Amino acid sequence: MSFSTESYPGVSPDVPDATRGFAFNHSMLRVRDPAVSLAFYTGVMGMRVLRKLDFPEMKFSLYFLHRETEGESAPDEAGERTAWTFAQRGILELTHNWGTEADPDFKYHDGNAQPQGFGHICFSVPDLDAATAWFDQNQVSFVKRPDQGKMKDVAFIKDPDGYWIEIVEPARLKNLGR
Repeated sequence: MSFSTESYPGVSPDVPDATRGFAFNHSMLRVRDPAVSLAFYTGVMGMRVLRKLDFPEMKFSLYFLHRETEGESAPDEAGERTAWTFAQRGILELTHNWGTEADPDFKYHDGNAQPQGFGHICFSVPDLDAATAWFDQNQVSFVKRPDQGKMKDVAFIKDPDGYWIEIVEPARLKNLGR
């Protein structure tokens, strides 16, 4: 028998038939300045921009970023690439409301200040120590380093808008929560 789910109050023991084929596609973060955020997510986190969609009548743009798996590639044709984007897993959507980049005092709520809500996104890395050195080299702000706090081997950094990003090395987490 293969693993299905851990069981807790409220957890459905079965996957409803109507949800077959559902896949978690993306999470969205609002960004003040797309140039700054794109530099961070492409230059520091290694993501690629799959599509940019502009909505002039509503004055916003969407940037869909993806971390390619070796051997896969998105289609070249824009329409096909858009459909492919919405069929993937682990997409990051950055939403830019036009004009926010021109206001030096503009700031989005990061979800971690009061009242808390959204917490963070997470990247897994093959080598946490090498990733920490890379973030230091790129002057990325740390919320928590892997050797700090009660939960070791987990780091939290901030993106340019102050959103928290958890950084984990999966092999180091085998005893987490035991």
